[in-house]
Amino acid sequence: MQKLILGYYILTPYLAQYYAYELTKQSNGKNPGKLASALLGAQVELNPHQVEAALFAFQSPLSQGVILADEVGLGKTIEAGLVIAQKWAERRKKILIIVPANLRKQWSQELQDKFFLPSVILEKKQFDTELGPQNHNPFERKEEVVICSYQFARTKDKWVADVDWDLVVLDEAHKLRNVYRKDSKIANAIKNALHEKPKILLTATPLQNSLLELYGLVSIIDDYVFGDLKSFKLQFARISSDEQYNDLRERILPLCKRTLRSDVQQYVKYTQRKALVQKYEPTPKEQDLYEFVTEYLRKDKLYALPASQRQLVMLIMRRLLASSTFAIKGTFEVLSKKLQAILEAHEKQQQVATDLDALIEADLAAAYDDYDNARDEFAETEEDEEQEAKLEKTYSDIEIEAIKAEKAELDHFFQLAGEIDENAKGTHLMQALMLGFNALKEKNAPEKALIFTESTRTQAYIYEELQKLPEFKDRIVLFNGTNNDALSKRIYQDWKIENEGSGKMTKSDSANKRAALVDFFKKRDTKIMIATEAGAEGINLQFCAFILNYDLPWNPQRIEQRIGRCHRYGQQHDVVVVNFLNEKNAADKKVYEILDTKFKLFSGVFGASDEVLGAIESGVDFERRVFEIFKTCREADQITQAFEQLQTELSVPIREEMTRTRQEIFRNFDVEVVEKLKMTDSQTNETLDKYHHWLWDFTSFALAEYAQFPVGNKHKFTLHKNPYPYQSDIPIGNYQLIPLPERNTPEQPAGSYLDKLAAFLTKPAPHQYRAGHPLATALLDDWKQRTLPEAHLTFEYSGNRAAIQNLIGQSGWMSVAQLALTFDADKNKEEYLLLTGITDGGEQMEAKQCQRMLELVATTDALHHTAPPNDLTTLLDREEAEYMTESRKWLDQFFEQENTKIERWASDRIKSIQTEIQYLKTEIKQIRTEARRMIQLEAKIEAQRNIKDKEKKLSDLVFHQHETETVILHEKETFLDNMEQRIRQAPNRKPLFTIRWTLKQV
Repeated sequence: MQKLILGYYILTPYLAQYYAYELTKQSNGKNPGKLASALLGAQVELNPHQVEAALFAFQSPLSQGVILADEVGLGKTIEAGLVIAQKWAERRKKILIIVPANLRKQWSQELQDKFFLPSVILEKKQFDTELGPQNHNPFERKEEVVICSYQFARTKDKWVADVDWDLVVLDEAHKLRNVYRKDSKIANAIKNALHEKPKILLTATPLQNSLLELYGLVSIIDDYVFGDLKSFKLQFARISSDEQYNDLRERILPLCKRTLRSDVQQYVKYTQRKALVQKYEPTPKEQDLYEFVTEYLRKDKLYALPASQRQLVMLIMRRLLASSTFAIKGTFEVLSKKLQAILEAHEKQQQVATDLDALIEADLAAAYDDYDNARDEFAETEEDEEQEAKLEKTYSDIEIEAIKAEKAELDHFFQLAGEIDENAKGTHLMQALMLGFNALKEKNAPEKALIFTESTRTQAYIYEELQKLPEFKDRIVLFNGTNNDALSKRIYQDWKIENEGSGKMTKSDSANKRAALVDFFKKRDTKIMIATEAGAEGINLQFCAFILNYDLPWNPQRIEQRIGRCHRYGQQHDVVVVNFLNEKNAADKKVYEILDTKFKLFSGVFGASDEVLGAIESGVDFERRVFEIFKTCREADQITQAFEQLQTELSVPIREEMTRTRQEIFRNFDVEVVEKLKMTDSQTNETLDKYHHWLWDFTSFALAEYAQFPVGNKHKFTLHKNPYPYQSDIPIGNYQLIPLPERNTPEQPAGSYLDKLAAFLTKPAPHQYRAGHPLATALLDDWKQRTLPEAHLTFEYSGNRAAIQNLIGQSGWMSVAQLALTFDADKNKEEYLLLTGITDGGEQMEAKQCQRMLELVATTDALHHTAPPNDLTTLLDREEAEYMTESRKWLDQFFEQENTKIERWASDRIKSIQTEIQYLKTEIKQIRTEARRMIQLEAKIEAQRNIKDKEKKLSDLVFHQHETETVILHEKETFLDNMEQRIRQAPNRKPLFTIRWTLKQV
């Protein structure tokens, strides 16, 4: 008999096992059920276009990947995260994410916070440490998503290629769009390493200035979409007809999905950005220091700077100098100590005993919080200088005198910096804060400010100054790359006590610290967060609408990331961005002008457009250009001219035909896209509600002997005994089922789900129970493995269940089995649950009737009856055949898609050869005609030589034409044979249980 617990009837073991299989079955990409496991284990504010994109990634089992190309701000990371989470739930855990260096931490944090997925950021130091006899490939991970930078993936491409990845995600994939060029080393190395691995490319700019960029990105996914580079140029170099547009769109349709902001206006709403400039003039001593150091850094030979990282060190010193005198003061001292050591060693005729460059690197890393990313970004440009990295062993007398003079300069800089007690910019910060907080009060916005600086030393200076003001004292939180200051440690310790035993705590100490600091900033009394560049990644601060760029980076994408912490989905107020501008610095003013007018970072609804940010890729090139101007230009006229040249280059208009091409190619592939999104939204909500209900009912039954379920709240329980004591990751304590992912509607304000989730997370000590929690996973696996005996169940009919009303008073048999269809050498699987039944009168039951009956309250008795009738097996056979037929039709459409693709590919290649032959014939004819008109003998001879060279090339082409075409056709046939093998199904039916049933009215 079913148990009655706290007034709720708990399902039978048979329905529990049915739910266990339903909750874990693998589906194809036709409906939102495919993403059930991912969605039930996610903490995301869901929008239908994101579900649609994730399903698109699963659409074709024969595809090598997709390009998700939504416009900026629409959540491509969430889309990829859903795919990753679903793969993980299906136990396909070999996952690699390749991203720009500055996005690695953000991805790691997003995976942890939103999808509860563990990850490792793989870098050189860790790679070298792990590599050894016991670990031949550190990229091979069993329980961690691997995250690395593009540069690192290139240098370790052999190890990347050796892993049989289940999925590779490439963020900001437009970095690879020049892969068709042989000199694009990083792109080609990564493409070759990932050949035939399933991939997702994320980019808001799949096409920027040339269709060849689109060709390049598509070739990373699939080399058979277009013939080759030559044939692509032949067909699409100049698009002049609708037929060409349609051809291009049809080829891209199966592997590229792009959603526009205009498509999702009813789901995604953003507030405005409003920019303010806080101008200031440095004090005379600050200006003197700036000018002295600027001239110093312009020298051709600097002995204090590490030779192998000269450009990097110069850049960071300039950024520290612009930040504050406090930021750079210590660096002068370290550089001077290096020169002093050289002088002392020279005097004693000894080698320098200490690695002084390492000390300089340590100082810069301590002062400039984004040092590691800056080093990675500049690494490629300084490879050629690697041999110069060692400290010179001997110096001439002239060099020694130069070193003494340079040391005297550095000592003077150190002394001057020490005489400066207050920075003009710091004084103006107080004014900007007061004005901003007054504006926030008027708009009823939270009185909170996020201050960004590039230096931890400047961060400490700002904190000390603000602590002196009564309105801010002890209402400040710091955020940087280590978060090891005394204040942060105290906040973290308090947070740990408050959240002990809570699902909020992860295995990552650094992630927990970040969460603690964000929670502290969100508290009502906390007014200010002072953050370094570490705060621009991976944290969501929608509750703050006031940003101050105390230091303004030269990299536009870094600025966009900063503002994006607050100006993001869920922000309910206009975001005010204050930028500090040095009135005496002509170059700074020009940089700001470009960032504001060209990149449009500070105003509007979405900030910088994806086209602009895509054009500059990671923004590093722009940063380097600005650095070169600072380094080489002295006079105001020179500075103005250099920035005008830079702005001219940035302002080269994209050709009109390219704009049209982009619009035509990526115009909604489905003209009914909005209606389609509505349907996806409805289906997703319906599916999630159903699966959420099933998960809870299953858990309530499976844990009846191990947990206490409080009256009045069916989504909470207290686990007092671990059902699986051998699993240490199942803690005893309070659990709560996490809220379902929700979407925002016009009636539901943006961010309401996040608010609800935050409220849930701050309640005392609930473990966040979800489909992917170790407890849920263990329960589901356990119940799927159980063998249930045949039994007689008497179901009690009540309520309104029209599907089975006609069966009241009858008896019969019911059988449930799992059908697994594997294909593509077991890489893909579809699972179906076969439910069939028959009445004693011989009437067949539909699957829906069987499910509705199983959901009823029932009593269970021993079975006193003969074996089930053979008709039951016959009905299962028939249902299996129907599913196989349906699946076969589904696979056939993708086979036809692949067939069309390879036919086009072969046609492209053959036409390319034929066109080249015809072109040579025409060219030879034209040269002959021109040669007849020539008068000078030398010109006639040269023309004849040209004709002979081209005739030989033509002869070779014609001679090999048949052979080449035969090779192309053979490759086509091999491709099709491979596709036929991949779609060959291997069915496996597993009986689950058979019951005798009776349905009675109550």
